[in-house]
Amino acid sequence: MSTEISMVVDAVSNEKGVEKEIIFEAIEAALASATRRKHGEDIEVRVSIDRDSGEYDTFRRWLVFADDSTELETPDRELRMIDAVEVDETAEPGGYVEIPMESVKFGRIAAQMAKQVIVQKVREAEREQVIEEFQGREGEMLSGIVKRVDRNGVYIDLGGNAEGFVSREQMVPREPVRPQDRIKALLTEVRPEIRGPQLFMTRTSPQFLIELFKIEVPEVGQGLIDILGSARDPGLRAKIAVRSNDNRIDAVGACVGMRGSRVQAVSNELAGERVDIILWDDNSAQFVINAMSPAEVVSIVVDEDKHSMDVAVEEDKLSQAIGRGGQNIRLASELSGWELNVMTAQDAEEKSESEMKALIGLFSKQLDVDEEVSLILVQEGFSTIEEVAYVPASELIEIEEFDAGIVDELRSRARDVLLTQAIVQEEKIDESEPAEDLLSLDGMEKSMAFLLASKGVVTREDLAELATDDLLEINEEINQEEAAALIMRARAHWFEEEQ
Repeated sequence: MSTEISMVVDAVSNEKGVEKEIIFEAIEAALASATRRKHGEDIEVRVSIDRDSGEYDTFRRWLVFADDSTELETPDRELRMIDAVEVDETAEPGGYVEIPMESVKFGRIAAQMAKQVIVQKVREAEREQVIEEFQGREGEMLSGIVKRVDRNGVYIDLGGNAEGFVSREQMVPREPVRPQDRIKALLTEVRPEIRGPQLFMTRTSPQFLIELFKIEVPEVGQGLIDILGSARDPGLRAKIAVRSNDNRIDAVGACVGMRGSRVQAVSNELAGERVDIILWDDNSAQFVINAMSPAEVVSIVVDEDKHSMDVAVEEDKLSQAIGRGGQNIRLASELSGWELNVMTAQDAEEKSESEMKALIGLFSKQLDVDEEVSLILVQEGFSTIEEVAYVPASELIEIEEFDAGIVDELRSRARDVLLTQAIVQEEKIDESEPAEDLLSLDGMEKSMAFLLASKGVVTREDLAELATDDLLEINEEINQEEAAALIMRARAHWFEEEQ
């Protein structure tokens, strides 16, 4: 009997790679269950197996409660202290007392039950091992064999009892995948679930494309080439930005490979996805020009404030620049991080002329200067009154047509315009009238309502959204309690709506 248990423990431990202690505990649980079934009673049983000899003993035990406890529910498994000390004089509430009882044989039924418990324990241990092995490895490329494919996705055998899952949404569209295919995917999430997949993977993320190039291009691993970003339309087209850290190495050529071998290997892995290799440039405009490949850019206008660029191409190249369904311009935008507006060279020229005329008119009117002076300002890159007012005088003096007198006058006029605009804006706020719902609010004085309106708090809803400190800043004559009460009355309708 002892030999049989030892053999089972050794066999399962070697086969499954699970610690022997886990298997011993599983057999103890199975023998305890078999003992309870044999006695047909709702008793508590503990089985203890000697880890060296394989011999085991069985004990019936009771949970001990204080004498005045009202929590006892199952007399066959629980005792009060007064009875427990008769079994074991060292008994304490919350502990157990036990007596030896006859052990069941490790026979067919016990072995079958042990097997079920062992299988469950082994599965739990294996899943814990998988979590421990892969925790913290998110973002890593993994490779395995396809186990099965269903409507939910693809299950991949990663070896060592680890199974990865790639959902349908994370698979390259229309990609043919069959059981026993070798497949790569990027680990995105590790979940310690009791059932179902634990290792979630993707084949559609831009990072997956980068990892594929790292495999195919040794120079990346050697630090000679950097991959600085990618954008994908999975299964159709992608763009990847690269930069060489060695003047002797052509980053684009290295990623393309001899006769396109390297980029073709990546494309084949992605079900024929076409990949454009884009040369990185520290100049954002030049990088966007590169990213628009294969379309040739005629001109580009950068708007730093809106973080956008107007990209002009020849009219016959417009469809190529945009791409099917806007694909090329969208990928270039994602790769560069800029909002891109593509247009024909003629449209760009007309837009530029229109904007220039508008700026010339703005400067002429607000600064009270002739069009010639306004034109010079526009040609020198000035686009707002603020720039004229606050750009260092030295920059304005560098303009060939301007002298110190003109510069001082322009800066003075620009600042006067800004001051006038600020005063007008302040007057508009001061002239604001409170809404009727604010005036009629319980406890609201008319003078206070007009004060609030002058600060932009016009409606009851505006007041409800204020913090107490905000209200105290506007009106210093009320205390904190009064401010809090007024705000709560303004918020009362919120709670009425919830009910």
